[in-house]
Amino acid sequence: MAAPTGQKSEVDRKHPVDETLPPFKMFTSGLQHVAAMYAGVVAPPMIVGPACGLSPTETAFLMGASLFTAGIATLLQTLGFWKVGAKLPFVNGVSFAGVTPMVAIAKEHSPHDALPIIFGAVIVAGVLGFLLAPYFSKLVRFFPPVVTGTVITLIGVSLLPVAFRWSQGGNEQAANYGSLKNIGMAAATFLIVLVLRRVLRGFLQQIAILLGLVAGTLVAVPVGLTDFSALTKASLIGFPTPFHFGAPQFDVAAVISMCIVMLVCMTESTADMLALGKIVGRPADERTIEGGLRADTLGTAVSPLFNGFANSAFAQNIGLVAMTKVRSRFVVATSGAILVVLGLCPVAASIISLVPLPVLGGAGIVLFGSVAASGVQTLATAAMEKGENSLIVAAALGIGLIPIAAPEFYHNFPKDLLVVLDSGISTGCLVAIVLNLAFNHFGSKAPSAPADPHAPEPHAADPHAPDPHAPDPHVPAGAPEVPRQPDRGRMDDGETATSPAH
Repeated sequence: MAAPTGQKSEVDRKHPVDETLPPFKMFTSGLQHVAAMYAGVVAPPMIVGPACGLSPTETAFLMGASLFTAGIATLLQTLGFWKVGAKLPFVNGVSFAGVTPMVAIAKEHSPHDALPIIFGAVIVAGVLGFLLAPYFSKLVRFFPPVVTGTVITLIGVSLLPVAFRWSQGGNEQAANYGSLKNIGMAAATFLIVLVLRRVLRGFLQQIAILLGLVAGTLVAVPVGLTDFSALTKASLIGFPTPFHFGAPQFDVAAVISMCIVMLVCMTESTADMLALGKIVGRPADERTIEGGLRADTLGTAVSPLFNGFANSAFAQNIGLVAMTKVRSRFVVATSGAILVVLGLCPVAASIISLVPLPVLGGAGIVLFGSVAASGVQTLATAAMEKGENSLIVAAALGIGLIPIAAPEFYHNFPKDLLVVLDSGISTGCLVAIVLNLAFNHFGSKAPSAPADPHAPEPHAADPHAPDPHAPDPHVPAGAPEVPRQPDRGRMDDGETATSPAH
């Protein structure tokens, strides 16, 4: 029967991921994503620039280039073309995983050659990752709920120390780092966000983070925590000239180092896509992950052309999607366009940078905690009553928390290994995958039905129970007998087993 006039059928109704919002809501929601990830984009160039001997002006240029390339990568991810792009509300930006190797490369080469060598290594790593994407995406079969829940929880917990550092002021060398003023400002923003989420309704509730950042920044002005110097020095237009620091150079050791970073980024992006897919109600399958990894790696390969670095998923924005329930990928595409504009207009970028880090830290606690909460929700579906699954989660969380709880734990290990070991998300993910395979797949015997302590003894069978060998009275006499098949359950991660007794 045809659907009533004026009502959309299930086939015609768009998934929330593919819906568009009115222009004002689209812009403000996209701006909220930019505000949440701005500090994470500009932080790596702020570290790498001085390590390469750049002046403050050149470092500012590098920051603008990072914003510009993050916007391009985000547009590739959300809108996509051909087989590129996950087409999820997925924000991309400069990966922190590459900071340590890039600083090491800068120390080994002259300031004149450091950035060209880094850019050459990033290009090769991006191309390699693009070619590996179809094969890497097949790892999705090794991410059942017990693994994805653990990794999502680790993502949130790993991000929380970032929010804590922001709350203290961000710069550990500053005299006011960890001052009562900074922490008090973070606490005030934290409370403002919670109150806004509680009292507001509808769209205003969805942009509570943005409103909290604006309110916190206004409060920080009389307190003296807002710095307007960047706004007064910024130029109106500043296009990131291609190969501004020289043509790329290719050093074997640097290339190998950045290729390892690329594999780490691909692992983290895979986990992030699985997390985001669950949050938005569109589970990330193999094709989605393949497209997402292609967008990551293509954005990485193109970034050095505009003086940018390796790009990967920004997990903090997953927390924003989880909290606001705004699932449209076009909202995040809008944030990608805003990032491109910020990269082309330093004045506009400076306005975003007015938000003090303590204010951002207070809001970040809510955002990153939301990611961890999503991981706990996923673990609730992972049959945790099964002893092996509890052990997997315990071991993976324990290993994944080492870089957070004890940052110097691996200080005597070879530097090449630190690229992986210093990422709690990567190490925890690898541990969860390996243990899941060991306990729930490889070498496991077909599970037999456990003895039910409440089952009646054979001699105490119910005399009124039907005889299982008696003919079915509902089947006509003379009809051929159809053998009964045993019930079977899912065996993907050992959560449900064949159990004829049940």
